[in-house]
Amino acid sequence: MREFDPKVRLTQSPVARLATVTPEGMPHLVPVVFAVSQDVIYTAVDAKPKTTQRLRRLTNIENNPQVSLLVDHYTDDWTQLWWVRVDGVATIHPDGTVMHTAYRLLRAKYAQYQSIPLNGPVIAVVARRWSSWHA
Repeated sequence: MREFDPKVRLTQSPVARLATVTPEGMPHLVPVVFAVSQDVIYTAVDAKPKTTQRLRRLTNIENNPQVSLLVDHYTDDWTQLWWVRVDGVATIHPDGTVMHTAYRLLRAKYAQYQSIPLNGPVIAVVARRWSSWHA
């Protein structure tokens, strides 16, 4: 049996859930695509149809940069279940080196970014705590 490596499971997962907190103290959870480099997780606002690029998650992070990311695997075979959560501090990068690094990593991970432009700000989450579980 393979050893369970939370970082590998997170890195290889195609989608995560990003949890932020609204200014009113309510949880806000959205699915995101992401890329990982060491202990930093990157996600970006892309050109997929949205009503605005000024997304609630950005406002939430500006008010409270503490976030969590969760990836998980479910199957009817409960011996194969697992999840990985990263708690960290998020920053928003509308330009600069961090933004370009994230765009490069996201394009390398997702073929869709060859045709969907990355044109919005990047969220960089510095991992402070890793937790996980597996069957």
